[in-house]
Amino acid sequence: MHGTLTIGELAARSGVAPSALRYYERLGLIRAGRTGGNQRRFDRAELRRVSFIRIAQQIGVSLEDIRGALDALPEGRTPTKADWARLSARWRSRLDDRIDLLTRLRDELTNCIGCGCLSLRACGLYNRDDALAGQGAGPRRMLPPEPPPAGPVTSPTAR
Repeated sequence: MHGTLTIGELAARSGVAPSALRYYERLGLIRAGRTGGNQRRFDRAELRRVSFIRIAQQIGVSLEDIRGALDALPEGRTPTKADWARLSARWRSRLDDRIDLLTRLRDELTNCIGCGCLSLRACGLYNRDDALAGQGAGPRRMLPPEPPPAGPVTSPTAR
């Protein structure tokens, strides 16, 4: 198979472990042909897909969402710049939200470390008397508001 990469070559070029590449293949994120000796051979275009997967994971996109995006690519041809632009546009708002959160975290973390938690009265993250409990779980001052639940909420003890 001329012009193809072995799993070791794809791993070296992409920076992704062979075990992860086999996992991506099982999930249908990438495809490999087989030699007569049943060894994997990847088209060079798979290197771009693996790079896309790595970047998408870095911004917090799940493998399920990545698979959905990659399934939208044309089969049988290398994706074009326009194909990739269309995919990345799907995640732009998610990336913007993540940037906003990281910026707030950076800014608040500086204050928090400087404060040393010596005074809860001055702490920007302190949730006095759990006043924000109704807004959802987790660090409510840092996370964006959660949408209201879709249906009736039942407590685990009510079962």
